[in-house]
Amino acid sequence: MLAFADPDLDNGPRTDRSATMRMCAVMRQVRPIDELIRFVVSPQGEVVPDLKRKLPGRGLWVSASHQAVAEAVRRNQFSKGFKRDLRVAPTLAADTERLLVRSVIDALAMAAKAGQVVSGFSKVEGALEQGHVEALIHASDGAMDGIRKLDAIARQNAGINDESRKFPAVTVLTSEQLDLALGRSNVIHAALLAGPASKTLLSRSLVLVRYRMADDDGTAGNAAKNSPIQTVRTRTT
Repeated sequence: MLAFADPDLDNGPRTDRSATMRMCAVMRQVRPIDELIRFVVSPQGEVVPDLKRKLPGRGLWVSASHQAVAEAVRRNQFSKGFKRDLRVAPTLAADTERLLVRSVIDALAMAAKAGQVVSGFSKVEGALEQGHVEALIHASDGAMDGIRKLDAIARQNAGINDESRKFPAVTVLTSEQLDLALGRSNVIHAALLAGPASKTLLSRSLVLVRYRMADDDGTAGNAAKNSPIQTVRTRTT
């Protein structure tokens, strides 16, 4: 519920912890907080994204969309919302995307450290055949041939016969970014095994997909629903 006087600002990360819906300052629509990004003002007077929703101070919420954040910058929405002159980087939308990418890389590294990731075509193939795979991970710049082969194996072992249904596959990171997360070189394919760290990776990947694919006409939720973590190519930074 929206239990605060100012529709643009919350009362802080702790006082409004129970809220599950917020008003997007750009679209003027109330949305689930999972479809929004919280922004706060740093002690230096700079607008910064609060991806974990834990930074102190009042927060302004914008739809989790590259275009929506860019529009907020263009309209000077942050200074209007916080009701004071602020330093807003013209590259805030791109900077926010880079932070989202970094959060996915960190989540993948944590999953690997927890033993919930295997990489390399043959190891992924073996994990699929044993039925241990929660989702596939493909480099967004990887060759389609290998991706199609592993997807076919995944679908076969999961008993998916409907061509319209996809076996979950994360394709939001480049090979270089996968290398960084997994601490090895030339990673194109990996498999995510079940576990708490895997859930974190999938959740953060979905936020990044939404940010890259959602637009500003009220379809952020539909973008995530219709183009979830699956075998799709999305813009990389």
